[in-house]
Amino acid sequence: MRRQSQSAATVAPRVWVLLNHRAGENNQILALAEALGWPFEVKRFTYRRGVPYLLLGASLAAIDRLRSDPLTPPWPDLIVSASARNEAICRWIQREAARDGHRVRLVHIGRPFNRLDRFDLVITTPQYRLPRRPNVLHNSTTLHRVMPQRLAGEAARWQDRLAHLPGPKVAVLIGGSSGPYVMDAAAARELARQAQALAASKGGSLLVTTSARTRRGVLEAFLENVEVPVYAYQWRRDDPDNPYFAYLALADEIVVTCDSLSMLTEACATGKPVHLFDLEAVRRPLWDWHPQRLRAALYRWAMDWLPKRLTRDLSLVHRQLVIEGRLVWLGETARPVTPLNPPSLTDIERATRRVRALFREQPRIQPLLNAAFS
Repeated sequence: MRRQSQSAATVAPRVWVLLNHRAGENNQILALAEALGWPFEVKRFTYRRGVPYLLLGASLAAIDRLRSDPLTPPWPDLIVSASARNEAICRWIQREAARDGHRVRLVHIGRPFNRLDRFDLVITTPQYRLPRRPNVLHNSTTLHRVMPQRLAGEAARWQDRLAHLPGPKVAVLIGGSSGPYVMDAAAARELARQAQALAASKGGSLLVTTSARTRRGVLEAFLENVEVPVYAYQWRRDDPDNPYFAYLALADEIVVTCDSLSMLTEACATGKPVHLFDLEAVRRPLWDWHPQRLRAALYRWAMDWLPKRLTRDLSLVHRQLVIEGRLVWLGETARPVTPLNPPSLTDIERATRRVRALFREQPRIQPLLNAAFS
């Protein structure tokens, strides 16, 4: 029996969240799904190598169906997804549901490769430079899962283990090479020097963590150049003992490398002083050349000469957050964080309102069929 629509106010929409290979995007997808408060089903996929997913229409050709979660009726009312890899999957689900007369609303987080009008809602941030459209929500920062309850729980779980470290505690969130940014041993040494100076000036300590994109050797290079008390964590996939949220809860100040918008957003969400480490300012000798630097140089060239849809510019987000007083560059004096003139709605609240509004619209099955089959 078909589930009733949201307008009937009896059954919440059936929600599928389509995860991908990027931890940051998955956190945003789950953050939105959790904030909506509707039951949701997680779908994970094993991708086939060598398939040109950008050229696919409505298709499952890019995934190994035997090793991926099943995509079968009852069809969802809402799909929340991100990444170009999943766009063909979303359109396939939408097409199959439309054949059964069922409307599936598509919400994409970030920047889709397909035309914007193929989605009911696109939730984006400044680095993607998307145009203003009725179905595009422009947020200042990414969606996140930093909620008071989660921070309180993780603080209680980790407080005793970190009690031996002197305060104030400075969390250091280390990202990885991405786009024009290089997070290598040289960057780690410079980050250690500046983070230690911040902690030492106040008689404090460091809470250090790497992330999914951090390469081997970076944490070691960082720790070799630190003399203040430190607790360090090497990121591991699906580790239940990851102290990341405990760091956010227990730190007095937070340092974040500028490559990771997700970690930057989560740091700012705590309301604590946030210091941004500038990876592009790291000086290296000419002979210290490696593939990461070459890729970064090529990406900078692409930002200047190729279409904007092929790159992203995180400096636009950095600049906006500095203007808003939500962070400073590491080495500059942090301004006091005050709750004066808070925004009327947070980014996650704006996003959930826009998604809920989709279910107050009238169904458009025939236009949907035309789009799904094209």
